[in-house]
Amino acid sequence: MSAHSTGPPRLEFGVLGTAGIADTAVVPAIAASDHAVGAVASRDADRAETFAARHSIPRSHGSYEALLDDDALDAVYVPLPNGLHAEWTKRAADAGLDVLCEKPLAADAAEARDVVDHCDRRGVTLMEAFMYRYHPRTERAVELAASALDDVRTVTATFRFPLYDRPNDVRLDPELAGGSLMDVGCYPVSLARAVLGAPDRAYAHASDTRDAGVDTELAGVLAYDDGRSARVASGFDTRHVERYRVDATNGWVEVENAFDAPADERLELAYEIDGRRGVETFPAVDQYRLQVEHFADRVAADETPLTDGAAAVENVRVLDALAESAASGAPVDL
Repeated sequence: MSAHSTGPPRLEFGVLGTAGIADTAVVPAIAASDHAVGAVASRDADRAETFAARHSIPRSHGSYEALLDDDALDAVYVPLPNGLHAEWTKRAADAGLDVLCEKPLAADAAEARDVVDHCDRRGVTLMEAFMYRYHPRTERAVELAASALDDVRTVTATFRFPLYDRPNDVRLDPELAGGSLMDVGCYPVSLARAVLGAPDRAYAHASDTRDAGVDTELAGVLAYDDGRSARVASGFDTRHVERYRVDATNGWVEVENAFDAPADERLELAYEIDGRRGVETFPAVDQYRLQVEHFADRVAADETPLTDGAAAVENVRVLDALAESAASGAPVDL
């Protein structure tokens, strides 16, 4: 790694796969940072070569194994389908590479624990790519909930978007840990946990409108023994909506365009606290770049990231409980 006059040493990333999120968001974010993408891999060598040319990436590989053998790399970004996250995160750790893995870290909590333990044994940094947690607006919302709101009682959080006319989408494949809960429901669960902590039980109802073997709509309640609660919702069947609201005895905080926030627009956070209503505005910022920079900073300092392996396990535990409840029709204790 080359030394840098400011900030952490420059990381050279390898990208395992050519997923849309890598193409449109994360690879451009790495390129915009002080770090770089040195190589990309696909099981289709032509696809990898085309992706590399589009992003001016110096090397492309026709297999994931070949990328992990690339000695010039310091870290990998894993944007593969959910069901492949665990295997390739562990294999990257075996190659001594730090790992930024897309959410959710694994298909279930047991698998997530195995991944975290594996990375710990290999001595590599592991971070789950919940990019929204690194946006200054999210940081401010969580701070307000903790410091200005008295006795937060409920969190309501939703992430839905229309996944139309794509019957072969990996997000509809049960073998790859698909479904709306895993794909976008993980965000509302993450936000609820950030504000309220770990719930004591979960209840959910889901439907599979595509007969795909995965949920395409899910609505859940996270319950706490002290009476607090969160309502979370995800889906592929309705118009795009991303929002959350935190309600307390002395007011509320509300956010729209909450999770996959645009990088080129100013964003707002609305609140009413102790009878004072206001709107805070945040300048345009690329939360994917902030995520990359947080990862690189933590790697350089050998410190735990905000969205680390332990947090990933806790989030997947809640996803598991919601899925189990939706399947059984009964509440599930955590």
